[in-house]
Amino acid sequence: MSIVTLTTDWAKDDYYIGAVKGSLYSNCDDVTVVDISHKVKPFNTFQAAFILKHCFSYYPKGTVHIIGVNADKTEKQNYVIAEFNKSFFIGTDNGIFSLLFKTKDDVNYYKIDKIKPSTFPVLDIFCRVACKLVKGNRINTFASPIKSIERKVPLRATIEDNVITGGIVYIDSYQNAITNVSKDIFARVGLGKPFKIYVQSNHHVISKINTSYQETSVGELLAIFNSLGLLEIAINGGNAAELLNLDTSSSVRIRFS
Repeated sequence: MSIVTLTTDWAKDDYYIGAVKGSLYSNCDDVTVVDISHKVKPFNTFQAAFILKHCFSYYPKGTVHIIGVNADKTEKQNYVIAEFNKSFFIGTDNGIFSLLFKTKDDVNYYKIDKIKPSTFPVLDIFCRVACKLVKGNRINTFASPIKSIERKVPLRATIEDNVITGGIVYIDSYQNAITNVSKDIFARVGLGKPFKIYVQSNHHVISKINTSYQETSVGELLAIFNSLGLLEIAINGGNAAELLNLDTSSSVRIRFS
């Protein structure tokens, strides 16, 4: 059995999903199609990369990941296959591949050949290529190696004196706001000193890192390092992002005494 995953910026009730799944089941042998997410904000490659980056390693080698986010190509972009750790990623060269992988050396990139114009590349091109990979066709029979891809700079926390300035990079289904401040950076800059976390403004201040959500009373604001090792702003039993009007443009500032 082979696995093909889908990560898109479509609405979950769009016919696009049904059409793509139907094509994969009709043209691939013994395949299972897995929905990773269809809730990526339209054209948001940073959000798509965050979601896929933190889950693809849990899939078996040989999995084919289709990325249907901001998929329409321009004259300067190609449709690309990335081969990493014996798995494949199919998408448009819009910068998302540079956000997915930590290292350049372990990834091989290929430009998909013999492309006809399409207004629905995920269905017309990505599905066809995915089925070729599932069937074990040699990649050099339908794609050509390339040395460079479009690159985007990931949103990183900045450090100045005793202050870390980070940003919200993801809002999860519980409306917890996940930042780009890692546990390692927090420890390296803070050195165990007292601190205050300012969320969006000086009106929301946190001076403790929880080890569990339940350490804080229901309805109270809290900070915690999540399973990814990233600082998360939450409300115990509540919706932090909604109540505090947080989005992926919101900032978080940590000042150490």
